[in-house]
Amino acid sequence: MPIYEFRCAACRRRTSVFVRSVSADVSAACEHCGSLDLKRLFSRVAVHRSGDEGGFDEASLADVDENDPRSMAKWVRRMSKDMGEPLDAETEGELERMEAGELPGDGDADDTFGDDFAGVD
Repeated sequence: MPIYEFRCAACRRRTSVFVRSVSADVSAACEHCGSLDLKRLFSRVAVHRSGDEGGFDEASLADVDENDPRSMAKWVRRMSKDMGEPLDAETEGELERMEAGELPGDGDADDTFGDDFAGVD
């Protein structure tokens, strides 16, 4: 049961589509603006194995103050570098705002991070 990710050509936001079967046809519309002009993204794949030492280390969050946007932005940049995952222009813009002391979504109806990480605990 895969989850496919798409980037909307109209609003440039990411949309995730849950599919019940790998062999099922995927027809998706942007959950933000309704556009059908979507481009499929390559998703990262994670496999957790018992005793595996690799992957996300929760200890990296030890010195992050969730109430300090500068601290959060620093962590995001460090994780991007460590994982070899470049940041897109939209995320760079949000990080610059955070480095200036703004929390994501402060005074802005477009909550970029909230949509990309919706449902993530």
